Amino acid sequence: MSEILITPNPILRKKSLPVKEISNNEITLSKKMIKIMNDAPGIGLAAPQIGELKRIITINIYQNEKNIKYTLFNPEILSFSENKVIMEEGCLSIPKQFADIERPEKIQFKYLNEKGKIIEKNATGNESRVIQHEIDHLNGKLFVDYLSSLKRNILLKKVNKLKKNGEL
Repeated sequence: MSEILITPNPILRKKSLPVKEISNNEITLSKKMIKIMNDAPGIGLAAPQIGELKRIITINIYQNEKNIKYTLFNPEILSFSENKVIMEEGCLSIPKQFADIERPEKIQFKYLNEKGKIIEKNATGNESRVIQHEIDHLNGKLFVDYLSSLKRNILLKKVNKLKKNGEL
């Protein structure tokens, strides 16, 4: 599958399985994910969004005049800051819909890189937000789940309308 899945696809609500070994298949999948993410265009993509229930995410953001671009295998958040920030979020699986979402400002996280090495990092700003958003995907959670049921239903109905009108 190379197409980005759109809500309410049930795969988006399933929990992804850890990557046991970073083989050529996983590296090929991650490169495919980067291409799909960049073509969309998006700043983050989780494997479930293309129908693969594997704990792999890719990010490609600009922050502090730097391009931050990497793949995370089995990412895990170790700690969250108490300070929270509200920022607008969108999602390739919920096209053309945006909402203000509150998330921790900073995170400490770990992941495996392509070589299978454990990397521990701290992230703030957009990088922190994108990683939290994409890890939510790995757990079957979407950004609209942070909204009231009223706001969530409005956004999801708009997606269905876009589908019916052939705009997606």
